Amino acid sequence: MQSDDGFATDRRGRASGAPNSVSARIDQCLSRHFGLGVLLALFLTLAGIALLLQSCSSLERTVMAPLEIPGAQYAGDRACADCHNELTRKFPANPHARIHFTGGDLSGQTGCEACHGPGSKHIADANHQFILNPGKEPGACFRCHLEVQADFHLPHRHAVVEGRMNCAQCHDPHGGDMAKPSSGLALARHNESCAQCHREQTRPVVFEHEAMREGCAICHNPHGSINRKMLTIADSNLCLRCHAQNQNGRGNIYIGAVDHTTFLSRATCWAAGCHTAVHGSNADVRLLY
Repeated sequence: MQSDDGFATDRRGRASGAPNSVSARIDQCLSRHFGLGVLLALFLTLAGIALLLQSCSSLERTVMAPLEIPGAQYAGDRACADCHNELTRKFPANPHARIHFTGGDLSGQTGCEACHGPGSKHIADANHQFILNPGKEPGACFRCHLEVQADFHLPHRHAVVEGRMNCAQCHDPHGGDMAKPSSGLALARHNESCAQCHREQTRPVVFEHEAMREGCAICHNPHGSINRKMLTIADSNLCLRCHAQNQNGRGNIYIGAVDHTTFLSRATCWAAGCHTAVHGSNADVRLLY
């Protein structure tokens, strides 16, 4: 058949040589190649992310450049074990044991000197000096934990960079559990590190705040925060994450059976003078003093 514009058509009326047929084929070809390109780009992106996570994650290994102490050489873990047997015995269960050196004769090795620096001068010195102590100098920890270093420069923080505290007070750098102490019930020990200093907030009470069972870090960022008292959230939304809001048709906010609409407009749940015993109360189940 032949159409009015002079191009041949098949029995279904499709133009076999019409310009719109050529355009359709081009569009189809471009769409096909464009789709393949998008899939290839997505695959390469995911592969790159996976490689980055594998190289940086402490679950697998941390790749880092060796520390340097002038005049000292790396001696290896066995030399450390001669004097520090108690630490090296439990150290293999610690995530720090998976730190790897890169390059030179140390390639593929792991060990104590990744955080303490080369130990030959420390071993030879009668006073056992010439070693880096991350418990006194947090810079050794910050080399790997860059995001934590950033937290310690926020307005409200623990005084680690000022030298009044150190990482080892809350974390065990050698044992199998990074959070101190290494024994006790799983839920209870979340607060024990904080209780060393914050005894008033962690004391036993008659009416406990259930959030304490999940640990102090459920409400506080232990390294630093932009909010006062190192809170993760500064307003009432901190409490409303756990305490459900039930709204009626008029838009009022109910928590339990009490209308809290006007209460929430005043201040936070504790600053408004209501639930001031946020860590627990001996007087009222509603955490009132």
